[in-house]
Amino acid sequence: MNRLVRTLFVFSCIGLIHASVFAQAPSASDKAFAEEEFRRGVQAFHRGAFNDAVLVFEKALSFIPGEPLILDWLGKSYFRTGVEGAALQQWQFALDAGYGGTLLSNRIEVVRERRTLRPSFIDAPPFVETASIRAKNENGILFRQPVSVAPLSDGSFWIAAYGSNEILRFDVNGIVADRSRGPVGGFDRPFDIIRLKDGRLAVTEVAADRVSVLSPSGSFLFSFGKKGRGLGDLSGPQFVAADDAGNFYVTDYGNARVGVYDPEGKPLFSFGTAGSAFAGFAAPAGIAFLEGRLYIADSVSGALHVFDTSGNYRETLLPAGSIKGAESLRVWNGYLLAALKNRVLVVDPASGASFDASRLGNAPMRITGAAPDANGNLILADYQGNTVQIVSRTNDLAGGLFVQIDRVHSDAFPKVVLEVRVEDRSRNPLVGLKSANFFVTEEKRPVADFQFMGAGYLEDSSDITVIVERSQRSLSFQEEIKSAIAEIAAAMKGKGTLRIISAGKIPVQEGSGPPDAGNFQFLSFGNEPSPSWSFDLALRLSVNDLVKGAKKRGVIFLTTGEVSPNGFNRYGLNDLAAYMGNNGVVFSAVYLDRAAQPGEYEYLVSATGGKSWYIWRNEGLSAAVDQLRTAANGCYVLSYTSALPTDFGRRFLPVEVESYLMNRSGRDETGYFAPLQ
Repeated sequence: MNRLVRTLFVFSCIGLIHASVFAQAPSASDKAFAEEEFRRGVQAFHRGAFNDAVLVFEKALSFIPGEPLILDWLGKSYFRTGVEGAALQQWQFALDAGYGGTLLSNRIEVVRERRTLRPSFIDAPPFVETASIRAKNENGILFRQPVSVAPLSDGSFWIAAYGSNEILRFDVNGIVADRSRGPVGGFDRPFDIIRLKDGRLAVTEVAADRVSVLSPSGSFLFSFGKKGRGLGDLSGPQFVAADDAGNFYVTDYGNARVGVYDPEGKPLFSFGTAGSAFAGFAAPAGIAFLEGRLYIADSVSGALHVFDTSGNYRETLLPAGSIKGAESLRVWNGYLLAALKNRVLVVDPASGASFDASRLGNAPMRITGAAPDANGNLILADYQGNTVQIVSRTNDLAGGLFVQIDRVHSDAFPKVVLEVRVEDRSRNPLVGLKSANFFVTEEKRPVADFQFMGAGYLEDSSDITVIVERSQRSLSFQEEIKSAIAEIAAAMKGKGTLRIISAGKIPVQEGSGPPDAGNFQFLSFGNEPSPSWSFDLALRLSVNDLVKGAKKRGVIFLTTGEVSPNGFNRYGLNDLAAYMGNNGVVFSAVYLDRAAQPGEYEYLVSATGGKSWYIWRNEGLSAAVDQLRTAANGCYVLSYTSALPTDFGRRFLPVEVESYLMNRSGRDETGYFAPLQ
């Protein structure tokens, strides 16, 4: 890494010398040398060799100082290496030279915004309407009286249609993708719908006094509950929640209580009637499970009550009159999302503080269901208005999408393959996009033979690099480390690539290959423990290989919680977070000791969308792998046939991509070289 810094310094000096010597137009030989280095730099970039690309573009600039096109590509290379400050500087130089226009200006604005402190969740801008899906269109009636919403990880969502006795799944473009009418006799006034941890769906049926469980595709599996007042009986069930063990909690409106059932629908007990500690529900409505507690809204009293999973009353989070008329209750980023008549309220479960996520005015409406989708929107079911509304944050709607062409594969020219990443302004990936959401052009003309070849969010495997801390203290956890690696390998189920890197004074790759348990069973570490072990270099080495691998990729750090005095000597936290974030790498930490979770590691976990785990958690470490495998991923693969002349592989060939979703859009431009002939 020191060699890279020295080389950059040398090339910067060369650039200054050339700037003074060639104040006039560069000579033909300088142009030729610069063009050749530029071609090499573009090819290195599209191979994922971003450090090499930085060096080559710096050299190209030494021949033609201030060339805007080269400055732009140098900025792109710095950006992908995580050195965002240098990237912004190069882009600003290019912009000041009259290059890039609105597109480059917007890129600079978004990257600068990401580097600043963003407002907290509670202080974030409100949501405004992005689009709406009406019950009736030119093809007829789609549904009647939508009541609740169940979003899926692919950006689509189910709604329960009370009036038409069905549930429907819409894709991210608001198009009906599936329908289900439930049991053989059909649904009887479906009310609430939730997605369970295993992907199945649970639907309450008010008129049938039961709960139906469906497959992920909407096929009927079984029902439980019947009309009555006894154990397991229901009278107008409305909302349902499920805990980590798969038990069901159903708000029983007619019996003014909550019924509890095991994962197979066997009744266990009920709670919520009047007693010494709790006065009883008047009308239990929305219910949500969060961190071992149940939060239940009373629509008549307007209070929000808290119970444990055994049905014991704990406290009243919001007093009577706070949320009168409340309907559904959902969990959102550790907060509670309550649907009220004409607004959506966010409640902090720790303090009871609340704010309006969206206020929809005084038009006739009744919002009975509100839930966050995978792309950061809120999906609202308007029972009275007979519509499904999609609302987004005002800054996301105004700023549009952040589109990046990550890589161009041109080895099979004229067939060209693009890897395109689509995110919002806050670096959250957009999932669920389809062919209709993209428009590809070259030299501003539509391409031929355009094909949508795949999407990262659909992949069910990931490449994982495990970093093992090699401090002196880690010697006390050798068995735990071996056990963790074996468990991670087994959880990958033979898919993807597993790499092991030991973070000693100099990081070393200890093993690499398919994640078969046998490949890593007898892994021994040749890298000696050191009091000055280097975390930053180990992390950089890990990401270097991952950027060339699968679309879903992550780092799992096995650590005692120690922070080395040399851990961030060469690269700071922001540069490391940017390197992973700009290349779609998720960072997770597995602590070998419960004692400490240092802020440095937790910052990287938070910045990249990862999680922290304790090695001896009851559920095991398979969840750490599942989290990477199911993480949202905004990478898409597109292809087309180019019609551009290549000048035997020496002409720079431009390509442009636009992406659309509802009322939001974004655009990026790049270029590539065909193979030399």
